[in-house]
Amino acid sequence: MKYVALFLVLTGFLCGVLRADDQHTMQMSQTSEMEMRGDAVMGFDHTKTTHHFYLTPEGGSIQVTANDPKDTDSSGQIQMHLKHIAGMFADGNFQAPILIHSTQHPPGTDTMIRLKGQIRYEYQKLSQGAAVSISSQDKEAISAIHDFLKFQIQEHQTGEPTDVKQHH
Repeated sequence: MKYVALFLVLTGFLCGVLRADDQHTMQMSQTSEMEMRGDAVMGFDHTKTTHHFYLTPEGGSIQVTANDPKDTDSSGQIQMHLKHIAGMFADGNFQAPILIHSTQHPPGTDTMIRLKGQIRYEYQKLSQGAAVSISSQDKEAISAIHDFLKFQIQEHQTGEPTDVKQHH
């Protein structure tokens, strides 16, 4: 009886470990698939670039830079992509993040589409890439921008804080 109980405890433990390992493997596979879709949609290699998503009181920003300052191909591709993204988002078109993340509508985008006239998208060329500032004076729009950027932080696993801060 004692051995049966020990066997059941160990079996339960091992099943839990295996389930956790399966979940980790599945999450890694989903991240890898997202990165492959992202490379195709964005037009540059995610392994040669770094994404940042910042939250500010007015909204936030998306920033992508080439890891190597001499990698002008990636820098140029980033600049072209983010300039295109700023225009698409301003038109209420969030097709790129839908394709990259393989989701219906990332959090916040329905509201950002509805309030697109209340949101400003400002493209900025950087020496190693580009940035898009997203801002609004409308509280509902700002909340939606924050939801969208928090989703990006989580999905891209960038490690930026998900609380609102002043950003350069």
